[in-house]
Amino acid sequence: MGALGICTLGRENWAQFKALRLKAIESAPFALWPTFQEESALTADQVQARIEPGPYQIVFGAFDGGKLVGIAGLRREKLEQISHRGTVWGVAVDPQRRKEGIGKKVLQRLITHARDEGLLQIQLAVAVENKGAQALYRSLGFQSFGIEPRAMRVGEHFYDEEHMVLRLDV
Repeated sequence: MGALGICTLGRENWAQFKALRLKAIESAPFALWPTFQEESALTADQVQARIEPGPYQIVFGAFDGGKLVGIAGLRREKLEQISHRGTVWGVAVDPQRRKEGIGKKVLQRLITHARDEGLLQIQLAVAVENKGAQALYRSLGFQSFGIEPRAMRVGEHFYDEEHMVLRLDV
């Protein structure tokens, strides 16, 4: 493993982003939406629009050499009354590279960005069965604020999601 670099993804990273998401969905279909088939069907333009940085969205990527091995996105709310918060989405690490601290490094960069942008809190949802991700989020200071029963369905199996928040102004 070389030196890990964390940077903002842009339109040019779309193919690596899509490939990493597909690997992550395949390895843990309860951890990410959409389904493998839905993600596979996205066009280059759709993926590029999803990751293009702007005032209301940004995606960070962890690169080892030239290979994308981790991702985390942040969406900021546009409406004034809720513009103090953002939503973390699409956190994924290459299945062969999990438990190396990559997810933590990408999320630390995302949290720093959120603070720099003046957000007061960020929130996310994580499958209750995803104990590793829950532990990661707690280690970064996220706190639970509720469980949404049957939040996701994969085939005939339902998954509950834990909603978590990190206050950035305390």
